Amino acid sequence: MATYITNNEKETEQLGADFAKNLPGGTVIAMYGDLGAGKTAFVRGMAKGLGLECRVTSPTFTIVNEYLGERELIHFDMYRLGSADELFDIGWEDYLSRGAICAVEWSENVSDAFTGDEIKLTIEKLDDTTRKITIEGAEKC
Repeated sequence: MATYITNNEKETEQLGADFAKNLPGGTVIAMYGDLGAGKTAFVRGMAKGLGLECRVTSPTFTIVNEYLGERELIHFDMYRLGSADELFDIGWEDYLSRGAICAVEWSENVSDAFTGDEIKLTIEKLDDTTRKITIEGAEKC
């Protein structure tokens, strides 16, 4: 387990970029944190770290955004889902079989979908700009 403190959104994005650079395809990141904690900022950084030049936005209303390039990042937002069954209904297993890196916001809403092999990332707001980011399970990669 590793814990980091970021002091602004730019630092959160940079941590995401550094984190993602060497992630193997097929990695699932289960993300936890309150509304506005910085989950999407972290995913924006992940996209940069994976060499993707795209606009990363929260998939709150679309449920999933796909960012394609030499490497593939699939960004889920489970805020509006009530159970893992709904995640399977939108093709969760198909997404996993593609070998993309999957970043899943609001993972607590679909915890039954995880196998225990995912990386758990928790972002806590310490104040308006400061975040405590805890990453568990990355040593498996």
